Order: sequence, then structure tokens, then C-alpha cells
Amino acid sequence: MRDKKELAATQLETATLAGGCFWCTEAIFKRVKGVHEVTSGYTGGHVENPSYAQVSTGRTGHAEAVQIRFDPRVIPYERLLDLFWATHDPTTLNRQGADVGPQYRSAIFYHNDEQRRTAEASRAKLQAAGKLKGKIVTSIEPFEGFYPAESYHQDYYAAHSHAAYCTTAIEPKIRKLLRDFRHEVKDEYP
Repeated sequence: MRDKKELAATQLETATLAGGCFWCTEAIFKRVKGVHEVTSGYTGGHVENPSYAQVSTGRTGHAEAVQIRFDPRVIPYERLLDLFWATHDPTTLNRQGADVGPQYRSAIFYHNDEQRRTAEASRAKLQAAGKLKGKIVTSIEPFEGFYPAESYHQDYYAAHSHAAYCTTAIEPKIRKLLRDFRHEVKDEYP
């Protein structure tokens, strides 16, 4: 007989999202109820097992992304997308703030047809709402592989929260999450 933890792990799903610098995206989703694991890495490119230095050139085709293991009974995929849209600018092509290049593009990498349909509907709904200043440029692409980033990129905000980039780029996103989605934030994050 499986124990509860093992059974719960088999019911987890995976989402892969790129919303600019993976440090920012990771810090947001680690705080969300129902999210069990967030890994920073690279996806959507043509080089196997790329390094940060390679991806940073913008020539490998990869996006900085996060891979999220989540419990859809606690946080449905559609709701993860609501948080994704709200915590980055999906209207800027190959850019998030001062981070510029195709590696910082906004993209959703779907793992199955249901995720594709949900992502397309979510994007269309957001665009039709007319709340954004421009057209959404977020691509919706099939997931083809994910390469975890080097260890020093994992849990970056937790290890470097006082660094200038963290205070100017990540903390405003966390404040927005806490303000607009407080009921979906894990209790250990006040």
C-alpha cells in the first residue's frame, strides 16, 4: 500500500512557464498553495543541456523558465496561468523590464492538449478583457524538454533577497502577489 505522500506525488502535474528572468518567476510560484516544487531552467531551444552563459547569448533559442510541480486539486492549471499573467508583462516581446533578449520572452510550454487549450483560452480571455496596454505576445509552444539551471540559480531569491536585482525586480512582484492573490499564498509567507 502506498503512503499518502507517495500517492499525492503521483497526482501532481507539471507546468512550464517563461515570464522573463527565472529568479522572479521561481520566487512567485514557490509561494503558491498547491505548488510542491519549482525548478529554474531552460526550455524551448535547440542546444542540449545548455549553460547559463550559452542561453545568455540569446542564440540557443531557449527561454529562462520554471518547471512547476503542482497539485491541480489545490491550484488548477488555469489559476496558475492567472498568476503568471498578473506577475509579468505579457505585452513586451523578448523583454521583461531591464532584461532584454529572446531568453526573457513570455511563453507557455504546454505538456498536453488540455494545457494547450486552457492556455489559448486564458490568453484570449485576458486580451479580450482590454486591461492590458498592448497586444499579448506570449507564445504557446509544445513542451519538448527542460534543462535545470545551474545550482546557484535555484532558490536565488531566498539566498540573495537583499541583492539589488532582488529588491528592484523580484520584491515588487512578490508584493503584488501578496496584495492581489493573498488567499493563494502559502501560510509560511506573510
